[in-house]
Amino acid sequence: MLSDDRASYSLVMPKEQSTKLIAIVDDDESVQSALQDLIEADGLRARTFGSAEGFLESGLQHKAACLITDIRMPGMSGLELQAKLKADGCRIPIIFITAHGDARVRIQAMREGAVEFLMKPFDDQVLLSRVRAAVHS
Repeated sequence: MLSDDRASYSLVMPKEQSTKLIAIVDDDESVQSALQDLIEADGLRARTFGSAEGFLESGLQHKAACLITDIRMPGMSGLELQAKLKADGCRIPIIFITAHGDARVRIQAMREGAVEFLMKPFDDQVLLSRVRAAVHS
């Protein structure tokens, strides 16, 4: 049972501070929108980016609790983003989503620390369970 002080604090803490942020990087705006709606319906905050470069420029790589990213995008690919984050010491959990995955790409992503690699179309509940696990690990 919570003490009175802790219970009061939890009631006044802004939702924005208490809710984890999920970053979504995909060059397809319809995928961005659908994923944002899915994540927010599950009670998390989501911020979308149309490119890996846009995500890096935002500075959110050290604030987001999880990153969902496509593999193939114009400019920097999802695998290149993963390598850049790793080189910069950013240990954000990464979930890859792709319509163009092959075994070699999946193995590379997982060896480099991805927490999941899902093929489009994927089951929404599977994605949400992987996001929840990444956020709470």
